[in-house]
Amino acid sequence: MLPLLQLVPTRLLNSSCSLEKTQQCSCSFHGIPAPSVQWWMGGVPVGVDGMDGSLPVTSTMLGPWANSTISLTEKPEIGMRLLCEGKNQNGTHALSILLTSRKSSLISQAFMKGLIQGAIYGIIIALLFLCLLPLIVKHIRKKQAKKPAAIKAKKSSKVRANQELKTSLKPEESGKPIVTTFSESRILEKQDKRAS
Repeated sequence: MLPLLQLVPTRLLNSSCSLEKTQQCSCSFHGIPAPSVQWWMGGVPVGVDGMDGSLPVTSTMLGPWANSTISLTEKPEIGMRLLCEGKNQNGTHALSILLTSRKSSLISQAFMKGLIQGAIYGIIIALLFLCLLPLIVKHIRKKQAKKPAAIKAKKSSKVRANQELKTSLKPEESGKPIVTTFSESRILEKQDKRAS
């Protein structure tokens, strides 16, 4: 009696895509019996172990493992789907890959680079502002402190001028002429009349 082999449905073990000079994608499957691998591009099957237009496909099988690689020599259309399907009599397992052109990935890289640079510049400007903020506050406080000092100086100069005016109107030492205002001279006249 022959030992019965346990049948295992196909399972995807590994998948990868490389974006070097040519875009390549690989899928590895495991199953008993060994699964067959089929690639689909935009819903159309791609030939295995050969060339199908610009899509060379290489597949290898070793025991219960199957590995297949597809090379995309032309830039794929944006949003094109690539499907990797492993299949044996016990089951099917597939992986869908969304393809992007190198140009669109460069645009997104440039966008991300610009976004990061903008964030860095924004942080630098914010830090610079925070460093200059104490100087700005100090300058504003000096200006505000000068205003009351200028007002006081103006008031004190007015007070001094007023005091000088009053002292010039007061009688000084004898022998010097006395300057009086009109109302003061009338009061003095009345006092002279009473005294006589």
